[in-house]
Amino acid sequence: MLEYVFFHERPLGEFVAYLRESGLDPVREDDDGLLKVLLPEELDDELAERIEDRYDQLMELSREIYEQEGDEEDVGYHTAGITVQLEGGVNVYAQVDPRLLGRIMEVLSPEEFNEVVVAIVEAIENPDTRSLCQRMRDEQKA
Repeated sequence: MLEYVFFHERPLGEFVAYLRESGLDPVREDDDGLLKVLLPEELDDELAERIEDRYDQLMELSREIYEQEGDEEDVGYHTAGITVQLEGGVNVYAQVDPRLLGRIMEVLSPEEFNEVVVAIVEAIENPDTRSLCQRMRDEQKA
């Protein structure tokens, strides 16, 4: 499943409406205050690109809402994070500097960034001390 994360109800509602207008049936999920929209991975490439563009626009709206809320009330913090699913199925949040995460998301799609995160989690949970070259040789032999 493709997972889109939101921090405010308004952008989430706009995203769900957009998806329904596009003929999709998104699943909304509230994971301990983290708002998510789930879609099947089997999407037409053109539609998937339009969805990503709309999601990016709504992430900008979410940022604007956050800044407005910060202006209205001194929240005293500015943070971002990513959800990491561990081998046992447990979800944890990795806190990331919002500026760094913003820069990453300017060049990577959420799916591409997720591939990197999954590879790091896999390497931590199942360490393999062989060099990358040795791994490739071993894979070719198999």
